[in-house]
Order: sequence, then C-alpha cells, then structure tokens
Amino acid sequence: MSFSEKLDKIIGRFDELNQRFLNPDAIPSAEFSKIAKERSDLEQIVPLAQKYRKTEDAKQELEQMLKDPNLDPDFKEVVQQEIKDSAKQIEDLTQELKVALIPKDEYDEKNAIIEIRAGTGGDEAALFAAVLFRMYQRYAEKNRWKVEILSASETGLDGYKEISVSITGRGVFARLKFESGVHRVQRVPETESSGRIHTSAATVAVLPEAEEVDIHIEEKDLKIDVFRASGAGGQHVNTTDSAVRITHIPTGVVVTQQDEKSQHKNKARALKILRSRLFEAQREKIEAERSALRKGQVGSGDRSERIRTYNYPQSRVTDHRINITLYDLNKVTNEGFIDPFIDALNAEDQAEKLSASED
Repeated sequence: MSFSEKLDKIIGRFDELNQRFLNPDAIPSAEFSKIAKERSDLEQIVPLAQKYRKTEDAKQELEQMLKDPNLDPDFKEVVQQEIKDSAKQIEDLTQELKVALIPKDEYDEKNAIIEIRAGTGGDEAALFAAVLFRMYQRYAEKNRWKVEILSASETGLDGYKEISVSITGRGVFARLKFESGVHRVQRVPETESSGRIHTSAATVAVLPEAEEVDIHIEEKDLKIDVFRASGAGGQHVNTTDSAVRITHIPTGVVVTQQDEKSQHKNKARALKILRSRLFEAQREKIEAERSALRKGQVGSGDRSERIRTYNYPQSRVTDHRINITLYDLNKVTNEGFIDPFIDALNAEDQAEKLSASED
C-alpha cells in the first residue's frame, strides 16, 4: 500500500466513524469508548492527510500544465517554481504525518505512581531519595498535577528508605515514564569530616496507575493480613489493627500500607498500589515482546539500569542514555527542571519508533 493509499484509507475510516456518530445510540455501549478514542486519534491526523492530498493533487495539475507546448515562457517559470514549492510542502507534510502515525503508547494519558527507594549508601541514599521526591514534587507543581503520598518509610534524618506517591493530571505517565531506573548521586555527606565524595543511589519506578477496568484481581488470589501500625519514634502507632499487608498469591507481590488510621483506607491504598504494580508487570512483558527485535531501546525501564548521575561538587546532572549534561544541579533538584531530559528522551524514542515503522 502506497503512502497516499494509506492516507485515503485513514480519511475513509474517519468519515465512516463520523457517520456512526450521527446516531450514537446505535453504537453498543461496550464499543463506544473504543470507537470514540479511535475517532479522537484520527481527528488529529485527518486534517494533515487532507492537506497532503490537496497539495499532491495541485502539484499534479501543475505538472500537467507544464506539458502544454503553448505555455508562455514567463508563466512556465512561475509554474516550475510552484511545483518546487509544492514538492517541499509535500516532503514536510510527509514527515509530519509519519510522526503523527507513530502508534501512541496507550498508557500515556494515565496517571502515575512513583516509587522511590534508597539503594546503596545508607543514610546518604535515604537523603538522596528525599531529594528525588522533592524534584518530582516540584515538577508536578509546575505542571499543575496533584501529588498524594501513598506510603512513606522515613529515616528520622529527613530521608526516606522508600516513598510511594500518586501523581494525577493530564499526560502524567507520558512525561515521567522514562524516569524509571537507578539514579546515582555523588557528593560529600554532612557527616563526612574528611570531605571525601561518596557515591550512593536510589531506584525510581514509574507505574501507570491502573483502574479496575485495566486489571481484574480475584479476591481468592489475595492474602490479607492486618496488624498494628508502627513507626520510628512512635509515629503512626495506634492501638487498633489498622495496618494492612496484601499478598498477591499468583505473583508473590506484597504491598504493605499503614499510613492511614483507618484499616479500610489502608486496604484501598494497598490495592491501588498492587493493581498498578501488576499492571506495570503486564505492560513490561508486552513491551518486551514487542521490542525483542529492536536494539538500543531508549528508556526500557530496566530497574538495574543506571540512568542519571547527580554530581554535587561539579553542580552537574548527566543522563547517560542520551548523553545530556546540565550544569545547574540546584535548578534540577530544587525546582524540578527536568524537561530537557524528558524532551530529549521522548524525541529519541519517537525517532526509534519512526525508524522501526519504516523498516
């Protein structure tokens, strides 16, 4: 199928969907959201496709005109220039359409759950986990997203052994999905008298927030334990069994939630995290199968992958996947200035998908 034929097929499909929406009551409820999404996606592409076809038709007419032996020489030059202009416009529209036709990540519009865990480095790693949390919190604020802490295990030194947060808003997962991986920090700890630079790390996992319609969990597959909450320095301690531990028996995934005083709320939050973890595992399996033949995939989300280094002595932040370095660490960590990394990673991913679609 030629490129023009493909565009004609897209325009035809869009017209067909528009006809169906003239009588929305005739669309089965089970199909409605799927059809509405397809129509919405095509709505972004069809104007470009129509412009391409119109420009292509105009170019063909000009080329026919040029074949006329009686064409005025001066007018011939004008026609030749218009053909050149049309060819350039078609070239630009072709590239724009190819990008628009790249399959969208079906999870991009979802909210996200971010899990940050201190890695090697003891207290220093826990302090760095807190730095990363603040960085994503600032980034969310800039984008007017809502941040809710789901669970947190504090160290008592303003650090976190681990912290899970829910971030809700428009296109959250699309912007944050490449943040998964190992983040490394190089700096002199305040407790280090000799002034030696220490290296520690924290892992970040970005999960698309799953809804019940995305993944169904059978009650029989869950083992639910309740116990009394506890925490450092007596925090979160209560006299009722409000803490909840949920084990998903088929996969062995365990989620513990004790931040709320209500057992019901802790169970709801634990299920929310569990659902998203299972959904992410399912998503990664599908993505791994799809990209098995593609080399050098950007942002695979491999948890063992060292993706970024934050060097305090040099005020340097380097993303190792795209070899981008910013010399303004304070702006990155304290103001959430991570768009340069995110934009570059998305552009790289888009280029790889475009290349794969042309193979």
